Amino acid sequence: MLEHNPDTVKIVLKNMPLNFHKFATPAALAALAAHEQGKFWPFHDMLFAAETLDQKAIDDTAVKLGLDLKRFNSDRNSKKVSQQVTQDLADADTAGVTGTPTVFINGRLLPKRDMETIQSLIDQELAKLAGQK
Repeated sequence: MLEHNPDTVKIVLKNMPLNFHKFATPAALAALAAHEQGKFWPFHDMLFAAETLDQKAIDDTAVKLGLDLKRFNSDRNSKKVSQQVTQDLADADTAGVTGTPTVFINGRLLPKRDMETIQSLIDQELAKLAGQK
């Protein structure tokens, strides 16, 4: 979608670590700590590609990406990063999100996650914006 809409689409990811997964919150905190060093998406992608999500996978990903480990560990335990996860969870609750992944386009819940539906919703939202100008 980004390749097809490079000037009109922006992806915003919100964390919603699920309670039943022991490493969901540590992974979310670690990804936001990686973001502090400009490596959110590489960290995110490597964690999702890992065979298992555990503390070793989180730590190994930080090393593989060449993160400053002292800063990484400080950031993932910081109040700032913790508050971001808390805010993301509050935003999900406010939006009525009950599971992951959930996709919205300009606040509209995506009914199906296929390319045709996504592009159709993007086109509808762009048409609305064009009509407002």
